Amino acid sequence: MNNTVALRSELFKRACESIVPGMRMMLALSSLLAASVATAQPPVWTPGMPWNPTAPYVTIGQDEPGYRNWYLAAPWHASAVKSFNDYLVTYSVGGIVPTWQLLRTATDWQKCGAQPFEVPPAEDWPNVVQTLRYVRDKVVPTIGPVEPVSVYRNPKLNQCAAGAPESAHRFMQAVDLVPLRPITRDALIQQLCAVHAVSGEPYGVGLGFYVGLRFHIDSRKFRTWGINDEGTIACVRSFEIAHSKDPGANVPDPGTVSAAVPQSSQPKPATAIAQPPKS
Repeated sequence: MNNTVALRSELFKRACESIVPGMRMMLALSSLLAASVATAQPPVWTPGMPWNPTAPYVTIGQDEPGYRNWYLAAPWHASAVKSFNDYLVTYSVGGIVPTWQLLRTATDWQKCGAQPFEVPPAEDWPNVVQTLRYVRDKVVPTIGPVEPVSVYRNPKLNQCAAGAPESAHRFMQAVDLVPLRPITRDALIQQLCAVHAVSGEPYGVGLGFYVGLRFHIDSRKFRTWGINDEGTIACVRSFEIAHSKDPGANVPDPGTVSAAVPQSSQPKPATAIAQPPKS
């Protein structure tokens, strides 16, 4: 009997020795897969590939049908949207992009249990006017029509989305956009940087690049951040000009999409104003 027990014990030990490494391997592969999914980046677009620039950033519910559902979900949405649209028209920045797209919140809205769209507080509306002027005057003439994929984030959503309290999105100073006309990331960076080096400072706007085709325009101050496909500073001339006048200017805006340059300091929030700055 003792021999039988010893034999069974030995067989069990050998079985464990063969199973445990396999289980460890499966766990390691699962962890690697999870990490790969978590750090997945938008595919690099090249001519000949299908063109859908919003796909990596806009999910179902934050698209146009999702906006219609949100619009009808509460009776006050209609009047709030109308007031915001009227404000944009009053200051000659209506229709640059569809107003409903300017109501998109964060890309992480679902993860945070937030609304896909939101009309920002009226005191923050002036902050987006200069941003839209730059989009109208410099961005669209350079690369063609664009679509906003993230604009205002309320304090709760901003915190959940890992945005700093002073994020330009928190005060509706910033708009994240993608080009609607086919263009490579390299060409996008070259063309926008060339324009920003000349016009960014007079407009007082910042230009940043995330991974993929998503880029950032804000009216906080003249600055630039992000790297190109070669791993070097995207907008070299703008960077040099901004740095020469303010060594702390070129700081990325903390957002929901990994920026190409790590955050080293935090910009100060802008003071809300009753009217937007004159063009």
